Amino acid sequence: MIVEIRAKNIFAFNEEVVFSANADMRTKKFSANVYQEESFNILKVLSIYGPNNVGKTCLIKVIGALRNLFLNKKNHIQPNLFTDNLICELGVTFLHNHKEYEYTVHFDCESQSIIYERFEEIIIDEYNNKKSELYILKDIQNNTFICKDNSVESIMPVVSNHSLLCHTIDASKFDIIQTIKTTIIEFANRIDIVNMNNIPLQRTIELLKNKNNIQQKVVNFIKQSDLYLDDYRYDANELINFNSKQDIKADEKVLDIPEQIIDQLKLVSVYKGIPVPSMLFDSTGTKKIAALASYIIEALENGRILIIDELDSSIHFMLTRSIVALFNNELNQTAQLIFTLHDVNLLDCKRLFRKEQIWFIHKDNERVYLYSLANFTAADDGIRDTTNIIEKYKKGLLGALPDPNLINTLLDIKGEN
Repeated sequence: MIVEIRAKNIFAFNEEVVFSANADMRTKKFSANVYQEESFNILKVLSIYGPNNVGKTCLIKVIGALRNLFLNKKNHIQPNLFTDNLICELGVTFLHNHKEYEYTVHFDCESQSIIYERFEEIIIDEYNNKKSELYILKDIQNNTFICKDNSVESIMPVVSNHSLLCHTIDASKFDIIQTIKTTIIEFANRIDIVNMNNIPLQRTIELLKNKNNIQQKVVNFIKQSDLYLDDYRYDANELINFNSKQDIKADEKVLDIPEQIIDQLKLVSVYKGIPVPSMLFDSTGTKKIAALASYIIEALENGRILIIDELDSSIHFMLTRSIVALFNNELNQTAQLIFTLHDVNLLDCKRLFRKEQIWFIHKDNERVYLYSLANFTAADDGIRDTTNIIEKYKKGLLGALPDPNLINTLLDIKGEN
């Protein structure tokens, strides 16, 4: 699970921002929303609110950049456009196999190289005090090279800096490097990042092709998400008959992929006993739910980390609320959901969220700010568990709210006539 994300001088963030999934256990409210293991108390769900173009998607891009670094994949890391600094700083603290780790990386965008990386394990003693055990520290600028295995230190200054250390040397020859490599790859492979405005159906199609327990759960999820849907299936044997003059093309651009058209036409929705091609007859919201279903079921089934940009896009607010409730449920032990949205109906600390599960992104002329509802104290701002958060947000008392002045546009238009 993700415990904390840190970002500085990368994408929209010029100053450092910290996004934390640590639960404040001074309050026991909605304890089911927290994954608890010994001294670890990690939030299962985090929501992120804010106006357009302030940095919500950029935070998800930071997580994606870290995942790509861990998997040694091509990256598109960019420094903040409004600084002269070309060095991006990003880091993550995460829980994996009952241990907490922290990885910090500085990436030089000019040379496309990693000039600083630090990997350590966070250890909590019997008195609940935290200390770190350093595995590696590679600091090119300060010519500092430290490794838990001393035999690696002589290699560190001469290997390539275009990938993480564990990807540039033969990890099989050094136990400590192999441990790091295995840990970060396994962690990164558990992260799924979904953009609701560009979500392919292929993952759901592949699951529906195989008759198994997960397939049935995906089907049930889709059916239960649409009150009018009798059944949903992948029909491998035949295409549903329809007027051949009809344009075989989905309205959504993401579904308009020629090589996948046949597969998509074999997705069948059944209404009142009549089977129809899902791609041509279902609403955009139903198609998105069908595409998202596989990610949700696999996350809950296998304890994955699901990151969704604009969860509420084309989906009814009661359905988004139900999806959140699935991850907050006490039956969910290890799956984590992080998402951005605009729908204020989920701003609910009375029945759905703990305060530290609701985050806001706000921007002014100086910087981008990232903060949680828990940062507002009851004494200073009147934010309590019983507070009407929606009204506070609409009044701008929590920030992260657009202030459009579109009447000027109308005046300009009418002024020209």
